[in-house]
Amino acid sequence: MNVIPPTPPAPAPVPRRVSLPPAYIVVAEWSDVAVLDPDGEVKVLEPKAAALVVAKQDLLVCHARATAARLKLDRFAAADALELFAFVRPATFAVPTVDGLALALNLSKAKNIEDRPALLAQICISLLTELSHLPELDAKNLRGLAASMARARWPWGPSVLMALGASADDTGAYGAGSGLRVWIRLPEWQERAPPSPPGNQPIGAEETSARLEDLLGPHAERREPQKQFSAAVTDAFQPRDDAESPAVVLAEAGTGVGKTLGYIAPASVWAEKNDGTVWISTFTRNLQRQLNDELTRLVPDPDEKKRRVVIRKGRENYLCLLNLEEAINRLNTQPADAVVLGLMARWALATENGDMVGGDLPGWLIEIFGREKTLPLADRRGECIYAACAHYQKCFVERTVRRARYADIVVANHALVMVQAAMGGLDDTTRPTRYIFDEGHHIFEAADSAFSAHLSGLEGADLRRWLLGAEDRGTGRARGLKKRAEDLISVGTSSPDELNAALDEVLHATRVLPSAGWRNRIKDGEPIGAAENFLQLVRQQVHARADTESPYSLETETTSPVEGLLESADALDEKLYRLEAPLKKLVAGFKTKLDQDAATLDTATRNRIESLIRTLERRGLMQVVAWRDMLKALRHTPPPEFIDWMSVERADGHDIDVGLHRHWVDPTLPFARSIADQAHGIAVTSATLLDGSGDLEGDWAAAERRIGGPHLSTDILRSSQPSPFNYAENTLVLVITDINKNDTDTVASAFRELFMAAGGGALGLFTSIARLRGVHKRIASALEHSGLPLYAQHVDDMDTGTLVDIFRAEENACLLGTDALREGVDVPGKSLRLVVCDRVPWPRPDILHKARRAFFGKRYDDTVTRLRLKQAFGRLIRRATDRGVFVMLDSSLPSRLKGAFPSDARYERVGLADAISHIKAFLTQ
Repeated sequence: MNVIPPTPPAPAPVPRRVSLPPAYIVVAEWSDVAVLDPDGEVKVLEPKAAALVVAKQDLLVCHARATAARLKLDRFAAADALELFAFVRPATFAVPTVDGLALALNLSKAKNIEDRPALLAQICISLLTELSHLPELDAKNLRGLAASMARARWPWGPSVLMALGASADDTGAYGAGSGLRVWIRLPEWQERAPPSPPGNQPIGAEETSARLEDLLGPHAERREPQKQFSAAVTDAFQPRDDAESPAVVLAEAGTGVGKTLGYIAPASVWAEKNDGTVWISTFTRNLQRQLNDELTRLVPDPDEKKRRVVIRKGRENYLCLLNLEEAINRLNTQPADAVVLGLMARWALATENGDMVGGDLPGWLIEIFGREKTLPLADRRGECIYAACAHYQKCFVERTVRRARYADIVVANHALVMVQAAMGGLDDTTRPTRYIFDEGHHIFEAADSAFSAHLSGLEGADLRRWLLGAEDRGTGRARGLKKRAEDLISVGTSSPDELNAALDEVLHATRVLPSAGWRNRIKDGEPIGAAENFLQLVRQQVHARADTESPYSLETETTSPVEGLLESADALDEKLYRLEAPLKKLVAGFKTKLDQDAATLDTATRNRIESLIRTLERRGLMQVVAWRDMLKALRHTPPPEFIDWMSVERADGHDIDVGLHRHWVDPTLPFARSIADQAHGIAVTSATLLDGSGDLEGDWAAAERRIGGPHLSTDILRSSQPSPFNYAENTLVLVITDINKNDTDTVASAFRELFMAAGGGALGLFTSIARLRGVHKRIASALEHSGLPLYAQHVDDMDTGTLVDIFRAEENACLLGTDALREGVDVPGKSLRLVVCDRVPWPRPDILHKARRAFFGKRYDDTVTRLRLKQAFGRLIRRATDRGVFVMLDSSLPSRLKGAFPSDARYERVGLADAISHIKAFLTQ
C-alpha cells in the first residue's frame, strides 16, 4: 500500500519588507543611455560606452529586449520592471516605458533622461510596496508562485518574496511548480439549453433613433450625419423577403460621424426585440478594443456586459490550460521557463477571457520573453481534444463559445466570420443571421486569405504534424490524430474495425508530406518522398525564372514547367489520393457512428465527434482536395475563376517556404456564396468605401464589387455621410517636388527635417522595410538629441500594438512603420500631427495583382492606391480639434489620385524648404 506523505506546512510569514535588488539601473535611448550605479551616481553615455560600463553587471531596466537592442548587445538577464508590473498588476495595461509605468502608478514623469533611472527605481519600490500591503490570504496564495519563479533565478524573486512576507531561503519548502497550477482555482462553465432561433420582428427608425439618444447621453454632441447613418443601417435589420436575398446596406461614414454608436443602436434594438445575436466583424484588433469600450455605453454594468457582449476570436488566440499544464510538467528539464510560466499563471487568474492576442495580456509580455515561449501556450496547431481534456469545463475557448450563443452582440474579426460561414461553424454550429462588417473595405483582402489554397512546404509539414503528432519526442505534446480519435472510435456499439483501418491508412499516407529538415533537403537536392521532390522542382523553376538577387520573395508562372515537374506532380497527386480516400472513410465512419449510436452517446462524446468531423473536413479533406486540383491544373489551364503560381517565400534574404498557390481572382464570390446562405441582413461600413475617383457612380460600383455585391442576388442600399471635420482649416496636404526618392540619404534628411519642423508627433510610412531601416539608422540620433524619441517597426524589438501605445502616450515621439500603421491606428490629439509617406503606395505588380487588374479593369490600380492614401490620411484627424499635415515625398503622385484627400483640404506641390516653413507656420497657428 502506497502511503502519500503529508504535505509539509508552508513557512510562517515573516515581516514584510521592500527592497530593490542591487543593480545598475539603465534607461537606454538610441543616442543616449542613462546609468544609475549602486552608489547613486548618474551618467549619460553613448550606447557603446554604456555597454562597456554595464557589461557583466546586475541590471535593472524597463523592457530588457529593447534595452539590449539599443545597447547593441545580445539579450541579457536583468530585473525587468515590466515583469514586476505584470506580477503585481496582472491583466492590466501600461505603456512599456519608464514614463508609461509612472503614468500607470500615478507618478510624475521624468523631466529628462538623467532623471529616468531614479524614476524607474521609484516605480519598482511602489510596485513592491503594493505587494507588501496585500491581505495575508492573497499574499499566501502568491508565495508558492513567487517561490517557483525565484528557484528559476528570477531577478525579482527575493524582493517579491520579501514583500509577500516570505524569505528567499524558504523557496525549498514549496514543491516544484507550486502556485503555477492555477486551473484548480478557475470556475467551471455550465451547459445550457440551446438558444431558440431569433425572431423576425422589424425595427423602426424611431426605435433606432431613441436608442442612439440613450447611447449618446445628455451631454454628447448631436450629429445629423450620425443619425442618418444609423437610420440607413436599420434597413439591414428588417425581415428578408426571399431566402437567397439578404438585406444589404453599404454605408460610408467619414471620420467623426460616429459610426460605431450609429450601428450599435439598431443592432442592439434588433437583438433585444428578437432575442437574437448580431455579429459585428472588424479587421483590426484595435477596432475590437474600441468597440468593446463603446459597448460599455450600451451595458454599463460589468456583470451584465459579460452576459450580453462577447469578444470572439479563433481558438489560437486563447490560453490553453492543457498546454500550460504540460509546460509546467516540463519544468524538471526546462527550469528556467518557470519565470514566464509564473507570469502567465498569474495572468490566467486575473484575465477576463484568456485572450492572449489583443486581449488583456499585455503585448509587451510576449515581446520580452519571445513568441516561442508564450504563443505555443495557445492551441495554434488545432490539437484540441475537446471533452477528453481534463480542463474542458474550465477552458477559456469553450466558455467564450457558449457565452457567444446567448449574447446580444458578438464582436469578431473578418477571418473568423468567413471561416465560420464557409464551414458552418468550427467551434460552434450556431450561425448568426445578422452581420455588421466594420472596416468593410477589407472584406476583399480577408476573403482572399480565407478562401485561398497553398501547397507548400510549411503547409504540408503543418498538416503532417497535425495528423501524426510530434515525431520528435522533445517538441511538445502534438498528440496527433490517433490520440485524438482512438478513444472515440471505440465508444458506442458500432464496430470499430472500419474506422481503425481508415485511421491506419490516413497515418500511413500522411508520411508523403514534408518532414523535419525539408528546407535543407530540397535546397541541397536531396528530397525525401513525392512532396519534397515536387517542391524541389518548384524551387528550381522559380529560381530559374525570377530575380534571385532580390532579398524579397520570388515567384513565377506555372506555365512551361521545367523537366520532371509534371511527372512529380502526377506522383504527388497519386500519393495525396491515398490520403484523401481514407480521410473520407474516416469522416463517413464517424457520421455513421453518430447515427447508429445516437441513443447511447453522451453529450460530451457527441460534441467531440462532431468537432473532430469538422476539423477533419477543414484541415484535412478540403486542403488535400484543393492540392490535388492544383496539381492536375499543371497539365491543363486552371479554371478561369482562379489564378495559380509558384513562389519561394523569403525573409531577410533566406528561403523560408516553397510552394504552389491558388487564389480566387475575385475572392468575394465564395464569400458572398457562403454568407448569403444563412444571412438575413448585412451592413458593410467604413470611412473609406468610396475611393474618390471623381466618378461617383463608378466609385459605388467599385465599392460594391469589393464586398461581393454582384454575387448577391439583392439590391444594395447605399448611404454616404461625409466627415463633419473642417479639413480646410485643420489640414494641409503637401507633395514634395525636389526630393530624389531613390536616394536614401536624401530621403532620410527630408524625414529628419520634417519631423523636427513638426516638433515630433510624426508618423512616417514606408513601402519598403529596407528603406525604413535605412532612414531610421540615419535619423535616430539627431532626433533624440533634439528631444524627439524615435520608434520603428522592424527595428525596435516590440510588436506594432506596443509601438503605437508608446507613440500615443508620448506627445513628441516619432514612429516609422509600413502597411500595418497605415490604418487601424487611432492616435487623437497632438501625439499625431504629421504623416509623411516615402512613396506612392502603388500595389505590388505581382502575378496575382496582374490577374486582378486584367479582370477588374484599368481603374483597379488607381482604386487600390487612392484607398491606401485615404486610409493613411485618415490617421491624421481623429477629433474636431485635431490639426495636422500630410506629406508625400514622391513627386510622381499623379493628380488623378488627389481624390483620396478631402475636397476642401489645402493641397500644394512645393519644395522641401517651403514645406518645412509651411509646417512650422501651420502647426503653430
